[in-house]
Amino acid sequence: MKNDALRTRCTRSLLIMALVLIPVARGLAQESPFTASMKATMVQPAASGAFIQHSYVRSTEIGEQKHRFWDRENTILFTAVGASAAADFCVTRANLANGGIELNPVTRVFAGSTTGLAFNFVGEAVGTMGVSYLFHKTGHHKLERLTSFVEIGSSVGAVGYGLTHR
Repeated sequence: MKNDALRTRCTRSLLIMALVLIPVARGLAQESPFTASMKATMVQPAASGAFIQHSYVRSTEIGEQKHRFWDRENTILFTAVGASAAADFCVTRANLANGGIELNPVTRVFAGSTTGLAFNFVGEAVGTMGVSYLFHKTGHHKLERLTSFVEIGSSVGAVGYGLTHR
């Protein structure tokens, strides 16, 4: 009985995560965050026939407007980070309740109780936001977004592994 309720909650979490990630993927597919603002070294002919070599410049130096940290894209990404962490928590807790073991050595320290496990996953989500904010403040806006993608991918991978190895 308890496992059926837990399985239902995990299924709902995965559905919510899918509903969040699909619009995120579609919105970000319009323009790749890795190629949009980076200008590589280029050689162009000048008006006099000589060649001018352009060097790498940061995206904020070439006219890209700075953005607020809590813009629409980061809000969507952080929502997806939270949803994927919640799904990872549900699947991990269900597997531990059925006699499974935690494979992540850092998370294994917290796997003794539900509260500790929840603390771990909340900490991962908040840590992702903190690292993303650090990248934002230092002007590394592509890394700011990439941090969330890495965390989402990690959690979704763990959920998929946990669901297939019950």
